[in-house]
Amino acid sequence: MNHLTLNLSLTLLFLLGACSIMLADDVKPGENLPIAPGPFRPTMDSLEQYQCPQWFRDAKFGIWAHWGPQAVPMEGDWYARKIYEQGSDDYNYHLAHYGHPSKFGYKDIIPLWKAEKWDPDRLMSLYKKAGAQYFVSTGSHHDNFFLWNSKLNRWNAVNMGPHRDVVGDWQQAAKKYGLYFGVSEHLGASFTWFQESHGSDKTGPLAGVPYDGANPAFADLYHFPAKPGDTGWYSNDPRWQQQWFQEIRELVDNYHPDLLYSDGPVPFGNEVGLSMIAHLYNSNAAANGGVAQVVYNCKQPSGGRWVQDLERGVMNKIDRYPWQTDTSIGDWYYNRHWKFRPVNWTIHTLVDNVSKNGNLLLNVVLRPDGSLDPEVEQMLADLADWSATQGEAIYGTRPWLVYGEDTIKSKKSGSFSESDDHYTANDIRFTMKNGNLYAIAMGWPTDGKMTVRNLAASAGKIAEVTLVGSTASVKWEQTDSALVVTLPEQAVSKYTCALRITGADLKPAPSAQTEAFVTSPGPDGTLTLEAEHANLHGDELTIETRGSHTNIGYWDNPSESASWNVNFPAPGRYKVSIETATIYAGTALQLEVAGSTIEGIVSETGSWDDFRVVAMGGIEVKQAGRQILTIRPKEASSWHAINLARVILAPAE
Repeated sequence: MNHLTLNLSLTLLFLLGACSIMLADDVKPGENLPIAPGPFRPTMDSLEQYQCPQWFRDAKFGIWAHWGPQAVPMEGDWYARKIYEQGSDDYNYHLAHYGHPSKFGYKDIIPLWKAEKWDPDRLMSLYKKAGAQYFVSTGSHHDNFFLWNSKLNRWNAVNMGPHRDVVGDWQQAAKKYGLYFGVSEHLGASFTWFQESHGSDKTGPLAGVPYDGANPAFADLYHFPAKPGDTGWYSNDPRWQQQWFQEIRELVDNYHPDLLYSDGPVPFGNEVGLSMIAHLYNSNAAANGGVAQVVYNCKQPSGGRWVQDLERGVMNKIDRYPWQTDTSIGDWYYNRHWKFRPVNWTIHTLVDNVSKNGNLLLNVVLRPDGSLDPEVEQMLADLADWSATQGEAIYGTRPWLVYGEDTIKSKKSGSFSESDDHYTANDIRFTMKNGNLYAIAMGWPTDGKMTVRNLAASAGKIAEVTLVGSTASVKWEQTDSALVVTLPEQAVSKYTCALRITGADLKPAPSAQTEAFVTSPGPDGTLTLEAEHANLHGDELTIETRGSHTNIGYWDNPSESASWNVNFPAPGRYKVSIETATIYAGTALQLEVAGSTIEGIVSETGSWDDFRVVAMGGIEVKQAGRQILTIRPKEASSWHAINLARVILAPAE
């Protein structure tokens, strides 16, 4: 096809798309959301019947290709938006290397993505050897460019750039090597995310000159203009919500992925997003004897209705529902300025997640041309060696009664909570499979002995201890304080040391349990109870980060509560206040400690990120020493969701 014919064809596609946008002006929220027939309806109650498939619970480790045209400049994530933010590093880079975004914008980056060295078959072979059991391809990022062969969006990888069905080629390679296949959609946030492209410089010689995103000829890439006030992560415009549903349904219906990931909570509140989840489950169940074998990931507590995803996050406990961390060995897109994470960080993150009923989805960063840097190839080879000897303690396992023993304290749960903490061989994690208990040290003990406090004599009688990945025998002794294992001189792995343990009805030794964090008063006697130190009582409460605040979030269930262990130096009266954010008015809370109770009302603060201090009144603490302080909804009828950052108790004068 010559360039003239191609341009005419694409213009026709745009005109058809523009017509559909104009016809959609009167779309009502939630209308025209057809879902496949089946047992699931688009309601939270109906989705409670979902059961996470065993394949996902057994898989534990997946690799992700977070890849597309935004990799071209090799400047990292969000390039497509940041080139329209005057003064940002990406704007300045773009100006120096490509020109002003009023003339050369993101649409002009897309043809530069050729993927000329991309060999999905070879890459999938490496990922399989590295231990990955599932693979996830980007479907569309916030840039509204589709990596699948779409009839609904001309801006796709078959029409432009590499001229290949990237999703389809990845899927074919994954199936060849026996990996389950998933697709991530970041499209929901695209509409408001890309509105920056409709602006212009505010200063300088081209101040006021519109960027190329304001050109109606490219509205099918940069979107039609948002209405005033439509600035959230997910647009409230039903026209965009309808378009998103149609486009993601096209992806689901044409590729039938084993996993679908959304970059955010359930898209657009409930009705639209739940319709997509119900459609995904029903269409998959129809192909699997009426039982859904598909996984839906999003960044919202699930209550078992889907698999919650924590972006660059951790859990600090065993969660009753399967969950997943998604993270990257570097930036999300190739970034020439970033250093890659070492392989021990990946291994220890995987082990930690698995001990807490979680999976790890790891972005292995591809260069724009589809190749891997030499150090990434080496990392995959190291992972392959490790999984070959240690994988028995990981794949197909389930958590034990406790997740492990820590030297690193008070790591908070939630997204964006991962750290560069360095585990040692004194940090131990537990898993179970086929009657075996596995104790996995995060390193090979330098003194040749592995000490497991949770398996002291009070844990029950141990029958046998063997070393995973080795036929060498080990000497072991179960004392009143620990199981002590003498290891062979030759390390099986420098990253972990895994023991295979059998015994009758083993339970964690009571003496080994790590004491909960206890809040003590500051120099002025004030007690500050931080969200990250709370004990959460409920299935959906979680610790999250909103702006600069770590808070207890997703608190929309009036039966759930939070508590803290508090050390009161003496009996006395305290003035109580809380730091909270909510979009609702009139939420009634109740605080209890040492037999005393007070109540307070939380008013609307303006947004979920706008935290304000609210006085709750005074409370008399009648007993000194360690007490449990609990905060809970006063009653279901007066409860509205809040985010809670901290509780503050100041001595009354």
